[in-house]
Amino acid sequence: MANLKPTEDQLAYANLLDIGMKVGLAGLFIAFVIYVFQILPPYVPINELPAMWKLNLHEYLETTKIKQGWFWITMLRYGDFLTFLPICFLAFVTIFCFLRVIPIYLKKGDKLYAFLALLQALILLLAASGILKVGH
Repeated sequence: MANLKPTEDQLAYANLLDIGMKVGLAGLFIAFVIYVFQILPPYVPINELPAMWKLNLHEYLETTKIKQGWFWITMLRYGDFLTFLPICFLAFVTIFCFLRVIPIYLKKGDKLYAFLALLQALILLLAASGILKVGH
């Protein structure tokens, strides 16, 4: 019968993923409360949202004068943009997990897995950076 115990790298990855998921979920809840109770004012007034629902993305961005890409970081003073922060954090948790297992692989002498984990983290960072653009 095979050994079904998780390995050190699997546990490290899973533990960090669990912590990251809980922190991200708490952040989403807090940002949602801030938005709903308008502790920070929304960029797009809530009463105007139903009129925006029929717009496609291009029309929505043009109507609201919102720029694409990482521009949202400059808009964190608005409650509706603050919700992007925990979403972004959740997207980066996997990168942190890959970086977390690299020292474990190196300690084991498993340079190939360490390289692959680093490569995966770098590819995800490159994809998130917006440097690579697909479409218009």
